[in-house]
Amino acid sequence: MPKRKRKNDNKQPALFLFIGGGIILLIAAFLLFNQNSSTATTAQEDIPYPEIQRVSLADAKSALDAGTAVFVDVRSAEAFAGQHITGSLNIPTTELEARLAELDPNQWIIPYCT
Repeated sequence: MPKRKRKNDNKQPALFLFIGGGIILLIAAFLLFNQNSSTATTAQEDIPYPEIQRVSLADAKSALDAGTAVFVDVRSAEAFAGQHITGSLNIPTTELEARLAELDPNQWIIPYCT
């Protein structure tokens, strides 16, 4: 008569799969957490001219609605022609230094590029 396999023999591979899956999930969670925390730091470090104060979207919108700021689109003339903030000036970055005299230094100037 052939030998029968006991039912308990099949539980060990399932247990190893369960433990292995848990370990993989823990490793994935650790890697995801580390990636998110390093991305936030890198985003702050990649800002050019960090000494220049940034304008929040809400403050820029308030200034636009109140007319208390001059918006300067620093993209190319072609990009400006495609779409821009109504009333903004177009001074591409390549021309900015030569055209600074067109801007009143006593006004709040908000440059943007997107």
